[in-house]
Amino acid sequence: MSFTISSYEELSGMEKSAILLNALGNRVTGEIFKHLRDNDVKRLVTVMGQITKVPIPIVKRVLDDFYAEISEEETLIFGHATGKDFILETLGEERAKTVLGQLAVLEGSRTLEALELVDPRTLANFLLNEHPQTTAVVLAHLSPDKKCEVLKKLPEPVQTEVVLRIANLDFISPTLLSQVDEILKQELATLGSIDTQQLGGVPPIAEMLNVMDKNTEQGIMARVEERDPQLAEEIRRLMFVFEDIIFIDDRGMQALLKEVPNDKLTVAMKTAPDEIKDKVFRNISKRAADLLREDLAALPPVRLSDVESAQQEIVNVAKRLEAEGKVIISRGGIDDAMV
Repeated sequence: MSFTISSYEELSGMEKSAILLNALGNRVTGEIFKHLRDNDVKRLVTVMGQITKVPIPIVKRVLDDFYAEISEEETLIFGHATGKDFILETLGEERAKTVLGQLAVLEGSRTLEALELVDPRTLANFLLNEHPQTTAVVLAHLSPDKKCEVLKKLPEPVQTEVVLRIANLDFISPTLLSQVDEILKQELATLGSIDTQQLGGVPPIAEMLNVMDKNTEQGIMARVEERDPQLAEEIRRLMFVFEDIIFIDDRGMQALLKEVPNDKLTVAMKTAPDEIKDKVFRNISKRAADLLREDLAALPPVRLSDVESAQQEIVNVAKRLEAEGKVIISRGGIDDAMV
């Protein structure tokens, strides 16, 4: 993937940094990289490689901004008076938790740097012999997709233990996280290449299961249900799967169907329950409903993975429309009552 910069105002901080380093050249960039963490270097190198063309005026503005920052002609830079280390050093860990709250103290210390560069298979192999609580701490720092890939590679009994422990994670000492990070770096270095963000709680579990294949997700949820029915219900309330489009009101359903291509809708309907089919037919014109029925009747055998992929695309559209306020998904419970 590559892109061309066309507007200075649209640049992110990372993109400005990448343009600056490209302009400064390899030798200077190499010296700067010596003072950065591995995951920061990885991000910068990725963005630097993606930027192919930058207009000269934009490069000049980036350089001017950089010069203004380091010259401090109009502004003094108090870089030492921010961040977790400054807070902990000046207040102490216990008082910082009292004054700012646990999450504020954890902010900035919630990433295990070693996890940025390790691939899911290597990480899963490493975690096979670890205590479930350690595995939960590690997985809690992964992005939903990577969390999903690693969890799928663990034995089924371990999957359940880890899900339960992630849901109950609370405060983790920054010192302990630092120790875990160092151990991970040492151990992972012996396994292969070192290839993250909400910590703990139910929402990351629901987000992870949403992107997991249906068989694995149903297996995990069934085992969680056996161990902790209340937790299973909390997870389900936060999840959104294809079958949940039945809970979208008619106006929202019409908005959703306008953004779904006909071919994707046809494939997604292949295994859809009758109540979902009825809801779809009810929210499109009679002619469109007749054509959809004909397309479904004429549809040849389709791979289940293709059906699930089409259904997931519809789910993604529904989530986007919900975030934009164009769709209301009533997931049940008092919090979802219309007032």
